[in-house]
Amino acid sequence: MKKIAIIGLGYIGLPLAASFSKHYTVIGYDKNLSRVKQLNNLDDKTNEYSKKQLLKLSENKLLITNNEKKLVECEIFIIAVPTPVNKNKKPDLSLLIQATKLVSKYILKNSIIIYESTVYPGTTENVCVPIIEKISKKKLNEDFYVGYSPERINPGDKKNTIENVVKLTSASNKFALNIIDKLYNKIVKVGTYKVDKIEEAEAAKVIENVQRDVNIALINELSKLFSKLNIDSNKVLKAASSKWNFLNFKPGLVGGHCIGVDPYYLTHVAKKNNFNPKIILSGRSINDSMPKYVSDKILKTLKINKFKTNNAKILIMGVTFKENCLDIRNSKVFDIYKNLKKNIKIIDVTDPYADSKEVFINYKIKIKKKIKKNYYDLILIAVKHNEFKKINIKEISKYLNNNGILIDLLNLFPSYDKYWKL
Repeated sequence: MKKIAIIGLGYIGLPLAASFSKHYTVIGYDKNLSRVKQLNNLDDKTNEYSKKQLLKLSENKLLITNNEKKLVECEIFIIAVPTPVNKNKKPDLSLLIQATKLVSKYILKNSIIIYESTVYPGTTENVCVPIIEKISKKKLNEDFYVGYSPERINPGDKKNTIENVVKLTSASNKFALNIIDKLYNKIVKVGTYKVDKIEEAEAAKVIENVQRDVNIALINELSKLFSKLNIDSNKVLKAASSKWNFLNFKPGLVGGHCIGVDPYYLTHVAKKNNFNPKIILSGRSINDSMPKYVSDKILKTLKINKFKTNNAKILIMGVTFKENCLDIRNSKVFDIYKNLKKNIKIIDVTDPYADSKEVFINYKIKIKKKIKKNYYDLILIAVKHNEFKKINIKEISKYLNNNGILIDLLNLFPSYDKYWKL
């Protein structure tokens, strides 16, 4: 019976630990003591697992710990830590390197280290393997093996879970690939896809999100154009979608830990190899410009409707990077807030999913639980939470004063078209 260590218990690591613990002994390791205590107290702050589900997990062969000594005698290590970018939009591999150094101290003869984190092609073999060899004093494909099987988890999505999404598998040689592929087939109902080389799997993962980023950028640019032409972009997209091969992407704010980050990993390696990736960078530029575009348009709307911006009262509904999840990482709503705050004193924020403590610690913004009626000059529905839809447009409008403006940014209420949308 294999003993597996999962390094990192966030949106990716916890579902992995949960799935593998049905079949193997699993050590779920996270250096964050607070996260470990939460999970051991049956509290998942990512909201992916309920208390009942965590209680059931505790009956499996799963130990959740921040004690690295528990990694002793593990045969397989799966690293699932964040790979963000720094303030200069360059890959930040610090957490990946820390995790690699950690497991390097505990690998045994024939151990396998599998990476799930998104990286640029060449990272596993050119960055991680040399670290493992140096610390462990072991040699790749003689004493240990590495693999790359990128995560494809969509936070908040209860349909496209680990079990229901095809898993890419790759490894440093065929021997390790067969073991890794068999391992993941234990937990993935729809099966796996073997990739010949680790670099190919790394590239496949990163372009999944690059493709989405570029497609959304195109629609965002079209949305800006149609606004100039006084054409409803949502109606245009609906009409175009009647053709069988039209890709129905929607305009919006591109944030989060994947789509808004991964393109910079690919452009980084492209530039290192003297290649200028024009379309990728253009897409990033367009999507990064959307918060300013929205905030400028809000200020213009206030002025057109005779509101003095310095006295205006605004309510922003939703701050998470996407609907129906509590993840605020790289959310572009905060950029809108920051831009508006330069001109407007009173900006309240509400979100039924976001952790109010986390929002305050990171952005010094207080999440409003009770919303005043007949108070706001403008409401921006910035995230399409189901909770907002349940409130309905009529009730939300009651938060406005008599001449108030309601901006349904992402078309949560298609029948409402009094003011502009993306």
